[in-house]
Amino acid sequence: EVQLVESGGGLVQTGGSLRLSCAASGFTFDDFAIGWFRQAPGKEREGVSCIRSRDGSTYYTDSVKGRFTISSDIPKNTVYLQMNSLKPEDTAVYYCARVTPLYCTGLNYLYGIDFWGRGTLVTVSS
Repeated sequence: EVQLVESGGGLVQTGGSLRLSCAASGFTFDDFAIGWFRQAPGKEREGVSCIRSRDGSTYYTDSVKGRFTISSDIPKNTVYLQMNSLKPEDTAVYYCARVTPLYCTGLNYLYGIDFWGRGTLVTVSS
């Protein structure tokens, strides 16, 4: 059974940092990419970052470039999202998802995703 479990969300002040984790199980980790997506209240889900496990290629949406870093620990089947210099507009529920590697670059929640985690809430106070 494929499972994706997020952790690490919480409340942080503007300028602070958080590290999210996505623990994956039930599939061959390096055959897929793992993406982070977020959804703020009343807004559409958006792609944040993606990593192809096999070759380590990473992709970011423009609004987080230079602030967020995605990484993977293949032996632990875990992907991390280090979030620095957080802003109130980063407030959202963050989800990790299993992504077909070809779709990693697009960061589009409508394509190439077959499994989602339940999400972890990140709140950035001003």
